[in-house]
Amino acid sequence: MATNTAIAATSHARVLAIYPHLTSRDRYLLALLDAHRVLTTGQVQRLMFTAERTCQVRLALLRRLGLLERFRFARDGGGSYPWHWTLGLAGARLRAAATGRPAPTQRAHGEQLLRLTIRSSLAHLVACNEFFVRLRHHTRTHQQASLDRWWSEREATARFLGIRPDGHGIWTEAGATVGFHLECDLGTEALPRLVTKLAAYHRLAYTGGPDYPVLFWLPSPRREAHLQQLLRAQPPPVPVATATHELDPAGPVWLPVDGRWRVRLAELPALHGEPTAGNPNWSHGRLDLT
Repeated sequence: MATNTAIAATSHARVLAIYPHLTSRDRYLLALLDAHRVLTTGQVQRLMFTAERTCQVRLALLRRLGLLERFRFARDGGGSYPWHWTLGLAGARLRAAATGRPAPTQRAHGEQLLRLTIRSSLAHLVACNEFFVRLRHHTRTHQQASLDRWWSEREATARFLGIRPDGHGIWTEAGATVGFHLECDLGTEALPRLVTKLAAYHRLAYTGGPDYPVLFWLPSPRREAHLQQLLRAQPPPVPVATATHELDPAGPVWLPVDGRWRVRLAELPALHGEPTAGNPNWSHGRLDLT
């Protein structure tokens, strides 16, 4: 028992010794990785750095401090994929303390890291985060735009009853605020399967939840055209818009199923729902879109 207590005290002391090295930007990065699990070097740079080299140096320092860990895979045919960054043990313990969760053991954290690296949906997770990274990057050069909410699949599923989006956000631009649910497609599911997901969003809106557009973000114009054809044959019960991965999601790239031309994200319709117990947009009878 005494030995375990001494080990825990040493571990806590090591985390506390890191504090003088932490900036507010570092703490923000740790919070993002806690919420969204993994970001590539390029994504981190677009979120909070200007120079690539400055980003690389800072990430390397945070790794030496044990706050971050990284991994990458070889490409077939030569070369490597970019570094993927996630929380290191010290970073995970710091975030656990900040959010009131039990601190992970070294073994538990190591197992979680390995599960992340080999999960079949890793590419999908990175792509979902890329969508929101592009929106946040847009706000760095457009003062009238803001990403007011960025919820992961895990958080959105916990907050909204009955739906499981790949992500959820609140976007404001030029005075207009729109909520949305993201369905990030990598071309691995049959298109009719994508359409069946819309019934859950309709049930959410019908029971007083928000009636937000469902955004299908697709890997190619051809797949988008086929999905649009399928949706227009039987109009969906909720607002739906589509765009492709190579486009800036903040721009005039979204084609509503009931529209004839592409519009900006902020131009899509959005109803925030009623102040019901299951609607996280309302707090004590007041609309809260943070």
